[in-house]
Amino acid sequence: MTTTTPPDPADPAGPAADRARIRARHLHPTAERPASTARGLHHTALISSDVEATIVFYQDVLGFPLTELIENRDYAGSSHFFFDIGNGNLLAFFDFPGLDVGPYAEVLGGLHHVAISVEPARWERLVERLTAADVEHVVHSGVSVYFRDPDGARIELIADPLGEMYGEHVL
Repeated sequence: MTTTTPPDPADPAGPAADRARIRARHLHPTAERPASTARGLHHTALISSDVEATIVFYQDVLGFPLTELIENRDYAGSSHFFFDIGNGNLLAFFDFPGLDVGPYAEVLGGLHHVAISVEPARWERLVERLTAADVEHVVHSGVSVYFRDPDGARIELIADPLGEMYGEHVL
């Protein structure tokens, strides 16, 4: 693995120059880019401190149907449950009864947020549902809404199509 020296925070051009260098070295033109070895994101697993509260939030507020609720094979008494977030993708959760996992924290190497694409008209209704459910949220750029789930995980609903972000193709 190649390591690089972090840019000098005192040099405002440093981060931009560093991004330009990395893009030039690693970002291949679309026509030259190989196909991914993956076929999709099977699921992302988050932690739930309260299975039923998590189900109510994701299914009843956000409209993501619960698809399964099974025992977690790795921790006796723990649940592993899944929500349909479209296109064959799942958002999953574990609970760990009796284990103090502490509050959600954004840490280096951890999860910053999960961004889920929704149709623009559905996005508008979901923002209204967040408001009606008294869920604090912030709308950004007219297409993204950020909020926290019952355990504090940051979630983004974005009205841009898959493969786009704020009008730019990222795929």
